[in-house]
Amino acid sequence: MRGGGGCSIVWFRRDLRVEDNPALTAGVRAGAVVAVFIWAPEEEGQYYPGRVSRWWLKQSLGHLDSSLRNLGTRLITKRSTDTVSSLLEVVKFTGATQLYFNHLYDTLSLVKDHRVKEALNTQGITVRSFNADLLYEPWDVNDVHARPFTTFAAFWDRCLNMPYDPDSPLLPPKRIIPGDVSRCPSDRLVFEDESEKASNALLARAWSPGWSNANKALTAFINGPLIEYSINCRKADSATTSLLSPHLHFGELSVKKVFHLVRIKQLLWANEGNKACEESVNLFLKSIGLREYSRYISFHHPYSHERPLLGHLKFFPWVVNEAYFKAWRQGRTGYPLVDAGMRELWATGWLHDRIRVVVSSFFVKVLQLPWRWGMKYFWDTLLDADLESDALGWQYITGTLPDGREFDRIDHPQFEGYKFDPNGEYVRRWLPELARLPTEWIHHPWNAPESVLQAAGIELGSNYPLPIVGIDAAKTRLQEALSEMWQLEATSRAAVENGTEEGLGESSESIPAAFPQDTQMEETHEPVRNNPLPVARRYLDQMVPSITSTLLRVEDEETTSDLRNSEEESSRAEVPINVNAQHNAGVTWNERIMQTAHRNTQVQYNTTMELRNVAEDSAVESSSGTRRERDGSAVPVWSPPASSYSEQFVGDENGITNLFLAKAS
Repeated sequence: MRGGGGCSIVWFRRDLRVEDNPALTAGVRAGAVVAVFIWAPEEEGQYYPGRVSRWWLKQSLGHLDSSLRNLGTRLITKRSTDTVSSLLEVVKFTGATQLYFNHLYDTLSLVKDHRVKEALNTQGITVRSFNADLLYEPWDVNDVHARPFTTFAAFWDRCLNMPYDPDSPLLPPKRIIPGDVSRCPSDRLVFEDESEKASNALLARAWSPGWSNANKALTAFINGPLIEYSINCRKADSATTSLLSPHLHFGELSVKKVFHLVRIKQLLWANEGNKACEESVNLFLKSIGLREYSRYISFHHPYSHERPLLGHLKFFPWVVNEAYFKAWRQGRTGYPLVDAGMRELWATGWLHDRIRVVVSSFFVKVLQLPWRWGMKYFWDTLLDADLESDALGWQYITGTLPDGREFDRIDHPQFEGYKFDPNGEYVRRWLPELARLPTEWIHHPWNAPESVLQAAGIELGSNYPLPIVGIDAAKTRLQEALSEMWQLEATSRAAVENGTEEGLGESSESIPAAFPQDTQMEETHEPVRNNPLPVARRYLDQMVPSITSTLLRVEDEETTSDLRNSEEESSRAEVPINVNAQHNAGVTWNERIMQTAHRNTQVQYNTTMELRNVAEDSAVESSSGTRRERDGSAVPVWSPPASSYSEQFVGDENGITNLFLAKAS
């Protein structure tokens, strides 16, 4: 049986599953269904999906199409440069009268969804959208004053104590009546070129995309590693995390299903009096909460992927150094844990959550490179690249969240190494040139005696680099940069208060970075030290995003050979002491942030979002304050603000322990 006119379009995006898919369920209930996926990567601008992300998408779409065929229909794929036009074309050739889709919360999707609703409503098409990506919609989670939260702890506590539980996951449809697609053929989608196929073939050995495979991975995790998650999740040298984040990003796995199944397991363990397992569940659910929070912040502050959420960070003088950036991404910084992580990332598209924190912290605090460079590189190379989570993770590391890490805190990679890779197995796996180095020296080879290095076949500065930057030198340079930042912030504030200037530094965060498309890595075994800023690039080398700003510093690399011979670096490194910025004696980083935040006489929570209910003929009622989201909810829409920066955050003592848990847990 094939449905005639009046069918419904179900628009798939990052919800590539047939179970617990409210848009698909609504379409099936309405009658005949035309399932559509539109590939329009040009609309993503500089966030064109990376190679490994495109590989995953290709496999996942094939899996979804197979599932839909088993249910009676198939997936129509369209290649487009304009999603709205393509949807209108599908409507024209299928005679559809309704469009169903599930919400996304990143800035680009919010704009696109609003355009889609306006364009199709104008044509008389009923458009209804649903929540399939979160436990609760962002506009439903507010404080006692009905305002959005600005710290994770308060947000997650509210989620766990909502007056109603998240909706139970929906079962997949038993059968789908197909709409007439005889005049709407599929386009062939190309996700990889010939040069990428060999590398992509290796990914299939480690990963199995697709919604049914995601369910298998979830079951395996709940019945296995979850039991000792709180104990093992810090270990970087083994598979100790759930590995569910790619499945969650592409919507192969329902977060509601994950939450419900884990909560059931928690209740069983609680009845058994198993406290250790309860702790594991709480820690894992917190990682789910961090994922929720990333969408929450993205919805309420749609420029969080390109601007700091705490305004004073726009004055930080970032270092523009192409050689630093190249050494970091190639895993040749001279710090074994950092280098091992970056080489794993390039080879597999994956990083343990703890290693993500280590390499990103090194990037922004030791090298002091612009955080958006690092975020974009993660976007290009991670299997689970996710704009909302990546943006919030890098903002957390950079200290631009009220409950983020203190920016003046530098964690020495040597001691992080012995914490997360105590036996050095992770480093040996990804840095074969250090494989014969004893564990005693594996995380700080620059301190090893010459005889030990010779026995291990290591020549520092030749087959493994010396540290690109000394930690003591980095700490000093960071304090100087922070002092400069506070001075610029104070000057700008005084000028604004006096009415003489509009403020300094605004343009520095407004200039878009021209990120390159070429993501091939050039392996080089030359010493990193003493490399001048490259004038020309080799074809296979990744290019560096260009940023022009008066607040960016262009520096030559430090002579790393001097580090090993210097008096400071010749002895074993000591545990670094966190040094607070000394712009004012005795004033800590958090106190400075509090002072900056409280200068605003009134907290303006919606400077970047204007929330209002949109009247939709097809929507039963707004999801705000109701549990009827499955019937189609009216989504609050935002309009771009006149002001640029969200300086309304007020810090508290409850910090985010590890925002990258939302990605790699």
